[in-house]
Amino acid sequence: MSAASIIVVGSLNVDYVMRVPTLPRPGETLSGSGFDVLGGGKGANQGLAAARLGGDVSFVGCIGTDDGGASLKAVLKDAGTDVANIRSVSDEPTGAALIFVDDSGENCIGVNAGANAALSSDDIQNAANDFGSAGFLLVQLETPTTTVRAALALAQQHGLKCVLNPAPAAALDDDLLALVDVITPNETEAETLTGIAVTDEASAKRAASVLHERGIGTVIITMGAAGALLSADGQALIVPAPSVDVVDTTAAGDTFNGALVAALARGESLEQAVAFGNRAAAISVTRFGAQPSIPTLDEVS
Repeated sequence: MSAASIIVVGSLNVDYVMRVPTLPRPGETLSGSGFDVLGGGKGANQGLAAARLGGDVSFVGCIGTDDGGASLKAVLKDAGTDVANIRSVSDEPTGAALIFVDDSGENCIGVNAGANAALSSDDIQNAANDFGSAGFLLVQLETPTTTVRAALALAQQHGLKCVLNPAPAAALDDDLLALVDVITPNETEAETLTGIAVTDEASAKRAASVLHERGIGTVIITMGAAGALLSADGQALIVPAPSVDVVDTTAAGDTFNGALVAALARGESLEQAVAFGNRAAAISVTRFGAQPSIPTLDEVS
């Protein structure tokens, strides 16, 4: 692996996606206009995005022994990802997500961890050789927090830049956050971590200040069509996002994170990397599905 290669530690899910006119309310039954079975999982989506967008990626995760897991692994491998550290688990199915997408492109998602819950500190140690020669670590929160912590700690020992996408939203302790160099919450996740409702640039800056106080040097708060707030080195600015017609937002955040780290790994500045992430995410929301919507480097450059 090259000096600026990327390790992604995270989840792999099979997405069961139904298109509906509006998101269902409690007790409501809706007729769908389409149904697809697609590759997903925040980790797999971000790893695939980083690979498609020019990154040298190694993935650490767990799948079941089912066809869904084999397919997810094959998609990552076909994109050029090193999949040697994806472990098959015999007593759990591959993770699964049930996704509704409405006519405006908004979604609601339920996730069953399955084999993702088996990802352990031992899996991290088994990938130690890759950590020793990589430049960046990208992690999320769809695998056990103890495993995320172990990955961050090992990455810190080897001098990697650690990027945490704190999704799904969860409270995190300061000891874990101290291991993070770059954090990339959306508005909801930023509020969970700081108690500040992020609704505009001013509130995003306040939330970023709280995260800086908790020990994180670089804070990037993604805000959909409003772009992303980049706060680092005592300065904060909004990096705008392109205006597009939205079809499905499912993979927007994952595409952004994979693109961000791919850009950083090839030496782009933080502002350039955030802008690249915004462009990649904007393309992804014009397409249906998670992994099928992730663009290639030629499409974004």
